[in-house]
Amino acid sequence: MDTEASPEPIRFDTKIAVLLRADLEPWQRLNVTSFLVSGLGTQVPEVIGEPYEDADGVPYLPMFRQPVMVFEAAKETLTTAHARALSRALPRAVFTSDLFATGNDRDNRAAVRAVPTADLDLVGLAVYGPRNAVDKVVKGARMHP
Repeated sequence: MDTEASPEPIRFDTKIAVLLRADLEPWQRLNVTSFLVSGLGTQVPEVIGEPYEDADGVPYLPMFRQPVMVFEAAKETLTTAHARALSRALPRAVFTSDLFATGNDRDNRAAVRAVPTADLDLVGLAVYGPRNAVDKVVKGARMHP
């Protein structure tokens, strides 16, 4: 019998959150989420854990070291969350409705660049930072079902 106490759960003082507009189709939710989180690891390297390896020694890519919390909200709540993320200068990624009509990174960036901040038709937002700050950003949203 193992008499060692089980290790304490790992608690993070930071949070990764994705906020999706509630009216998206299921395929859009998955697509937007995957695009949004892809940017975090490139600009915030501390969110990436160690590489994986199975029992046979086959290596796998590292992933986020902590869970990604996914929320949904109405368009207005998403717009407010975006403003809160900007005011707190938190690392963030955006996905606008225009990106559903583009097919590559260059056109995606051009579509976002063409629209003033206040006029972005946001369908998704990813944000990373201190847990309390991220909680304030996504206030009013609910966990994705």
